Amino acid sequence: MDAASSVAEYWYFHIPNFILAVFMYTLLGRVLLSLVVDEDSENYIWRFFCRLTSPIVAVVAVVTPIAVAPLVLWLFAITWLFWLRMLLYFGFALGGIAPKLG
Repeated sequence: MDAASSVAEYWYFHIPNFILAVFMYTLLGRVLLSLVVDEDSENYIWRFFCRLTSPIVAVVAVVTPIAVAPLVLWLFAITWLFWLRMLLYFGFALGGIAPKLG
């Protein structure tokens, strides 16, 4: 089975997994970019990363103590997204409808 037919056949898994991956890696980019860019920077890449990831950070902030620094909050959000992706896969695997590796 080639990659194109796998994506077409298991679209119900790949689309949510891809969306979660986009948010997770964009948050990782935001963390790395925050090391060299000021919080209130006018850099268009920084603004894009903030605009895309702010809703996820807001959700994670609800369950995270207020005293946590923003950088740590973003790292928590990356961790939560990683575990959501794992939960997605294992949920489909337990249901017997996850993509096969071989």
